[in-house]
Amino acid sequence: MQRGYQPSRFASIVTALDRVTGCLLGLATGDAIAKQTEMLSHQDVSRWYPNGIHGFEGDVGTVIPRYLGNKKREWRVGETTDDTERTLAVARAIITDGRISHVSIGREMLGCSKSVHPGVRSLWEFHSAADAARTTTEHDGCGAAIRVSPVGVFYSSALLEELVAGAREASISTHGGSLALAAAAATAAAVSTAIDGGDSERVLAAAVQAATLSERRWPGTSPVSFATAVRSVHDHLVALRALTPAAVAASCFPNQPLTIVPLALGLATIMRSVQEGILLASNIGGDSDSVASVAGAVLGAMYPETVNESWVQAVESVNRHGLRALADELTPLRRSYSSAVD
Repeated sequence: MQRGYQPSRFASIVTALDRVTGCLLGLATGDAIAKQTEMLSHQDVSRWYPNGIHGFEGDVGTVIPRYLGNKKREWRVGETTDDTERTLAVARAIITDGRISHVSIGREMLGCSKSVHPGVRSLWEFHSAADAARTTTEHDGCGAAIRVSPVGVFYSSALLEELVAGAREASISTHGGSLALAAAAATAAAVSTAIDGGDSERVLAAAVQAATLSERRWPGTSPVSFATAVRSVHDHLVALRALTPAAVAASCFPNQPLTIVPLALGLATIMRSVQEGILLASNIGGDSDSVASVAGAVLGAMYPETVNESWVQAVESVNRHGLRALADELTPLRRSYSSAVD
């Protein structure tokens, strides 16, 4: 039994299916809850939500007040974003093909419609090309890391080489920069280690190791490595006197590649609750839905009993994702070291 685990509705032994289900539910609820504050400064989070974010702030299914009249999309309370949409696309491609291929992932992603506009260049270029086999070596944003959790489900943590290669394969349709690939590799390894029952230290170590391997294979020009940023942000969070939204926002605000996913992994390896991790990320601001969805995925795999069921019901009522059914299909495909060497 892992440190921090408190049994509730789960049996004494948490199964791989429990953890995969928790991963998908944590990702989707984190995405939807934190969409309410996405791209706000920390000060503007307080202005829009003087009492803070404590869940869905408004009637589920109604337009989030700050998106009323938005020309791109009037996002609704409880609606998930392209982060979840593309995660499910990766999962469907793996379920259909039984492997990880950028072509099959590209095929599924061409059916995605959210955030396809010139303001998101990585997605806009991919959809404009309308080619499932298209790849790129550009873009260092976190869009690949956000959708890569199914790769961590597919490969066990013992298969590090395969995890890193699979994370790249799931990324290169839209994100091919070194930092993006490292972020995806780190996230996939963190999810996989969590599903294998790893504790926080093992999850963090796996993320750093995968990022290091990815950057060694596909180096970039950044003076700071992604692997270093993951460890640095984690250590900085540990050193804070209080892990509050204001303190985190003041020191590592999530608004660029070297803080967004590192912050998500830092929260995931310090906190012990999906719900609390999502709420903290949401109240920080910045790229809050990315942080909350990645942290929610890892925390959901580590502590599936801490997923907020009322949030899950709200997300399913708005989006009809069928996340539990998807977990049922994806989990049996998980490949272990023993199956790889048979």
